[in-house]
Amino acid sequence: MKITEIDIRRMFQASLWLKGAHSLAEVLGGLSLAFLSHDLIVRMAIALTRAELIEDPRDLVANAVRQAAEGFTTDAQSFAAWYLFSHGLIKLVLVAAVLAKRIWAYPVFIAALIGFILYQGYRMTFDLTAVLVAITVLDLIVLVLAWHEYGFVRRERQRHPGTEG
Repeated sequence: MKITEIDIRRMFQASLWLKGAHSLAEVLGGLSLAFLSHDLIVRMAIALTRAELIEDPRDLVANAVRQAAEGFTTDAQSFAAWYLFSHGLIKLVLVAAVLAKRIWAYPVFIAALIGFILYQGYRMTFDLTAVLVAITVLDLIVLVLAWHEYGFVRRERQRHPGTEG
């Protein structure tokens, strides 16, 4: 099976929509963390894990969720709120600009992805989690697809000068 130019462009479009959805979730998560009290976060973790811990008091995931909520300091909550909100908002704006085919957005989007990937790699040296690895791998895939799409869009603009962007 041969992957065509159209297939790659479709993968890029799909990855942009996934990044946009993920970015929106980050913005909403950041806002939620900014306005939720620590006590409410702990109560929510207890409510979410209660049934599982009644069934199996040694459940690793449920106990990890409770411990994470209880150990979530105000400073950590503030950082997470700021990080999620700013990270998500930057990506959301750039994804929207790339979806609108704004030529300036491609190199900015690529640079932002490189910055996020480098920061995520740095974070992984302290705390290697499956979620962080998955997000980084997705960012790497999107980076390669964005680079390819940017080249395609530039070639198209050269063939058809005067197009908006």
